[in-house]
Amino acid sequence: MTTRKNEHSLSEQVTLTLENYFETLQDESCCGLYDLVIQQVEKPLIEFVLNKTEHNQSKSAQILGINRNTLRKKMQQYDLI
Repeated sequence: MTTRKNEHSLSEQVTLTLENYFETLQDESCCGLYDLVIQQVEKPLIEFVLNKTEHNQSKSAQILGINRNTLRKKMQQYDLI
């Protein structure tokens, strides 16, 4: 995958966002960062793929590389059903 001029890769975007997040924390402590990041990325990822497949759960699960039952569980978790 190539990036256009002035665009960052997904991993670079995550790093930049994390740097910004920690700057805003200042002296406050941080915990549960892993779960926070996963939730912030996972929901829009699932929504995007579902929209691309016109909400075909089998195709979405295949694209995401997860089991359809796992997809349904995550859809329930994020109130996407």
